[in-house]
Amino acid sequence: MIEQIRITDLANPQLTETQTAGIAYMEANPVEISVKGVLAAARERTALDDFGPADFRVRLQRLVDEWNADNLRQVSRMVLGDMAVRHASNRLLAQEYRKRHPDYAQEKIERPIIVVGLPRSGTTHLLNLLASDSRLRSLPLWEVSEPLPNPNEPPREDGLDPRWVRCDEQWKMAQASSPLTTAMHPMEPDHFHEDLELMCPDFASYNYEWMSRVPGWRDAYFADDQTPHYRFQKEMLQIMQHAAGDTRPKRWVNKCPQHLEQLRVLKEVYPDATVVITYRDPVDAIQSAATMMGYGERMRYPEIDTAGLLDYWSGRVDHLLRACVADRDVWPEDQRVDVPFEALMADPMRFVRKVHSKAGMETTPQSVAEMEHFVETHPRGKFGQVVYDLEGDFGISREKLRERFGYYFEAFPSVSVK
Repeated sequence: MIEQIRITDLANPQLTETQTAGIAYMEANPVEISVKGVLAAARERTALDDFGPADFRVRLQRLVDEWNADNLRQVSRMVLGDMAVRHASNRLLAQEYRKRHPDYAQEKIERPIIVVGLPRSGTTHLLNLLASDSRLRSLPLWEVSEPLPNPNEPPREDGLDPRWVRCDEQWKMAQASSPLTTAMHPMEPDHFHEDLELMCPDFASYNYEWMSRVPGWRDAYFADDQTPHYRFQKEMLQIMQHAAGDTRPKRWVNKCPQHLEQLRVLKEVYPDATVVITYRDPVDAIQSAATMMGYGERMRYPEIDTAGLLDYWSGRVDHLLRACVADRDVWPEDQRVDVPFEALMADPMRFVRKVHSKAGMETTPQSVAEMEHFVETHPRGKFGQVVYDLEGDFGISREKLRERFGYYFEAFPSVSVK
């Protein structure tokens, strides 16, 4: 029996003792975030100094300015500052790898499989199935968070990769400080994560919108051509592939919802990819995103603006879907697999076989066994299942919210409505 979880204090959080203590400690120890401080900390962490092309500083400054202007709790400022240092450190390590191993550029990222779709539309489930196939390589959270080891960090006596250990410690801390997040968005170290993390050393992507209120960042992201950042991401895949040599598969399967609004850029940078697009009632994505962000904000902000969250994430989903409707057909049918959510849940292997066929792969007995093993060892609802109440939490009915998305249902009639 899957535990049903109803968050009844979304707008007026009742903090746990652990949450209250963490907030109080950090408020007594305020955090300063500056571009200078972030870059200095990254240099100290890696003993490196070359960040490569300097254009990233403009984007880092934009982030820092928004964080400093926001009414963030100090505990959130600490998390964001540490994240920025990690991204800057990853940039230093990647630049050093380029200089030491210039032949990395000869690596080919050939015919990747890229899963695209709204949050809560089956992208994670489908990625998990495809990535459990040992012929393919994906991005576990611990590795995509720190794509290259830090040579300035001594090895552990227990032989574990310090990056995995660090990710596991962060996961346990998150479970303690924000326990219901595990049900909405599990983030264990070996959880397959989104490839947009590989744009973060370039201080790019919509990832930062999930971490705090950064409308200025969103607007600049909309205005900027994202092609250079997708090329940066591809280069990170080349570096990781080169570093692994022949010990890991050289064909990738990755995913990210952001790609829905960057389908033309995705085609430019990964022209031979097989793109898998999932489709679902956008109300499900909005209520999930707004609820998850609202729950997370109890640690980030003194007050929760549920109306603002609903407005923001309705707008973001709208932007993603309008771009998808406009640009989906840049991917021809022989490179695209369309996956309605309800049909995927009813028969996931049907769509796995479709993906394999379009990608020029055979669905082998071994690959099926590996997928079945993953399903058996990763039961759905392992951490419980959040029960959403859109009207109770946000004051709007599903039907009313759905009205703005008529164009989406018209373009893709296979999308089911609850």
